Amino acid sequence: MKMRIFSEFRTNNSVTLHCGDCLDLLKELPDESVDLVITSPPYCMGKEYEDPHNDIASFREQHTRMFDDLYRVVKSGGSVCWQVGYHISERCVVPLDCIVYEIFTSMSEHYEIPFILRNRIIWTFGHGLNSTNRFSGRHETILWFTKGAQTVFNLDDVRVPQKYPGKRYYKGPNKGQLSGNPLGKNPSDVWDIPNVKSKHVEKTDHPCQFPVALPQRLIKALTNPNALVLDPFMGSGTTGVAALLEGRRFVGAELNKKYYDISKQRIRDAADGKAKIREDKPVIEPNLNAAVAKLPEEFRKLREAHNEEE
Repeated sequence: MKMRIFSEFRTNNSVTLHCGDCLDLLKELPDESVDLVITSPPYCMGKEYEDPHNDIASFREQHTRMFDDLYRVVKSGGSVCWQVGYHISERCVVPLDCIVYEIFTSMSEHYEIPFILRNRIIWTFGHGLNSTNRFSGRHETILWFTKGAQTVFNLDDVRVPQKYPGKRYYKGPNKGQLSGNPLGKNPSDVWDIPNVKSKHVEKTDHPCQFPVALPQRLIKALTNPNALVLDPFMGSGTTGVAALLEGRRFVGAELNKKYYDISKQRIRDAADGKAKIREDKPVIEPNLNAAVAKLPEEFRKLREAHNEEE
């Protein structure tokens, strides 16, 4: 039997999708019901899904207007991940994350528990528009806030391969012992994940969708199973796909009916085990033929034991 997708939010829903303004959806959600927010709002750059009259002032106004309800629905200790790029005009380039940071931190100061910036993650990708009068843009940012002190950070679930897993301490009390973690290294705050272009396996008709690996990594690191993930600007439903793949519940809103329908189908496919995704793996794999890059036997055994526990 196919998973049921609800249009009206209830705490025990696996998936709730709202075709309409995210402000209306936010008002439906109970206080402190959301474990993690992941979204990428419109950049006010004249994309086909944006109001052509939008500008930096309207970007500010949109975020200011939604903040109180956004803050209200996030659990104490929960996380908010806001993925943005740049507003680009003939005059200048404006980093939108600076505007989001200013709004979120200043407005949350009026509450007993403020938003705290934990990381400014750089998402870098290899392809995009080529500029002729400036350097071509190849990155965007993710601002990770927590509502007060963070409660979840599952680092072991998002470790990435080490370039040299065979490195050992060369001096000191641990001389000769392996110096890395057997499960891999911390992915750092610079993430090299291909963006979704025409030949990407995840490509839909949405012009600016982000890859599933991006929210998937955040969901694994910042929530536990059955947590509730919210995307107020869900676009093509990427965050919803990632949430279902990782055993979380999802609630999202999309104003554009065409993209809402795409989201609904992609999320159904994810529930049915038919999601088309690019695995979260390094763009360039480590050279395991190099002596220092070979996976040590001690690491292999520890990894196998960790996988068995999962």
